[in-house]
Amino acid sequence: FDIDANGILNVSAKDKATGKEQSIRIEASSGLTQEEIDKMMREAREHEAEDRRRRELVEVRSRADQLVYETEKNLREMGDKLSPDVKAKVEAAVGRVREAIKGTNVNEIKSATDALTQAWHEAAAQMYRTATGTSEAGGSSGPQSGSGGKDGAVDADFEVVE
Repeated sequence: FDIDANGILNVSAKDKATGKEQSIRIEASSGLTQEEIDKMMREAREHEAEDRRRRELVEVRSRADQLVYETEKNLREMGDKLSPDVKAKVEAAVGRVREAIKGTNVNEIKSATDALTQAWHEAAAQMYRTATGTSEAGGSSGPQSGSGGKDGAVDADFEVVE
């Protein structure tokens, strides 16, 4: 047997006793005429923009849904470390994203997702400040740049010369 580059299978067999040879050629046929193929290509081009919009909507919804899930999970785990007003702001933003996901307006979903991200960043900053004990004005609790630590060690750059 032999398969060529076009996927055509050629099979031949020879009977050694009689010396008769037979062969068969098998070609793949899609069953579509060139006209049908052209029609399908034309329809695909006509719907290309609509397909892009649908794909973008699905991707934006998926990202928004993932953000809602992660935010709700974080609120369950760390919500007690937030002030009630910040927690309410995050929960309201989650609700807006959930409502936006039900619709088909990509810009509305993106806007609600951005608002939720911003609200969560504020909540995370508050948790960080609470955990480190710093005020909103800021303050550093580590050694200052250029100073040594408790054991007198100083960070320095070095180069090994061989």
